[in-house]
Amino acid sequence: MNGDWLLRGRDGRLTVYLKSDDAFLCRAELAPGGPWEPFRQAGGGLGLHPGPAAVGQGADGYAHLAAWRPAGKGEARLVHSTHFRPRLAPLDWSPVGHPNGKGDRTGTPAVAVDDRRRAYVFVRNAGGGVSLLVQKERGGWYPWRDLAGTDIQDQLAATSRESGLVELYAATDDRILHWRQREPGRTPAREEQAEVAARPGTLRALRTSAERTTLFFVDRHGDLCAWRPGGKQVTLLPAAGPGPVAAVRCAIDGHDCTVLAQRSASGRVAFAAYPTEQEQAGAWWTESGPQLPSGTLVALAVDAAGEVVAASLEPDSATLRVTRRTDEPGLALRPWREV
Repeated sequence: MNGDWLLRGRDGRLTVYLKSDDAFLCRAELAPGGPWEPFRQAGGGLGLHPGPAAVGQGADGYAHLAAWRPAGKGEARLVHSTHFRPRLAPLDWSPVGHPNGKGDRTGTPAVAVDDRRRAYVFVRNAGGGVSLLVQKERGGWYPWRDLAGTDIQDQLAATSRESGLVELYAATDDRILHWRQREPGRTPAREEQAEVAARPGTLRALRTSAERTTLFFVDRHGDLCAWRPGGKQVTLLPAAGPGPVAAVRCAIDGHDCTVLAQRSASGRVAFAAYPTEQEQAGAWWTESGPQLPSGTLVALAVDAAGEVVAASLEPDSATLRVTRRTDEPGLALRPWREV
């Protein structure tokens, strides 16, 4: 899944999203902090292509889903769905086209949502650049827009600032590119770049202040790094494991903190925390929970009570485990439980 797959809805319930072989699944809490319902299929019965899909969330709490579906031999089309509330069924899939007009899948989509509740669907196109599709306020979509770029890696990281202005990060073999929306409704424009190589599939963008976002990534040396456009990338600490990192901004003991989580090389979930945007303060990993199979996904969110919640999800078995922060000082967690 590209994007946060553990989300808190506008009613306070948490929802997890899982892309199976040919379907998009979701599962929600029956009440905030309470038991969970079983997994159910999202978007109706339309079969999807195997492989990654995307989810993004707006300030209204609505989740926007994007995935590829087959459209004939050697052909695929992107589809979109909106999930308004955790206990409601997501809308049926709506076809939104192909960045090159026609052809097979070109890359993993990424989704961000602006202040007008419009989805921005980004995807690598057949030319190796980035294409964008923007939702209209009253239904439908504007034409595809080419944002340029060359030799873009498959994974894109899309997010929005508190103002609702959308940003996109993408990586090539030797640099990270950044697109920023300067005014509401404008097409995001390519601005700065970081001369650093990121390992494929490790980009994670997080809103860290009113007008700034931070990109987390693992570099070629295996270090977890942070970069905010306008500054230089900072090495935080060695990556705990080979997979992507999860990140969330939250309050811990009254302090604005960024919490990171990653499946470690030992198979357990490793956590680190530091004052938001103060990477120079340092961070270190602390492992928690049982050993998890290779490929297990890790996510972070803030629940209805304002506390950090972490989840692990095994894609093959759909086994979901959850833990929350306790009332103790620091980042003390409750025992993991399967739900």
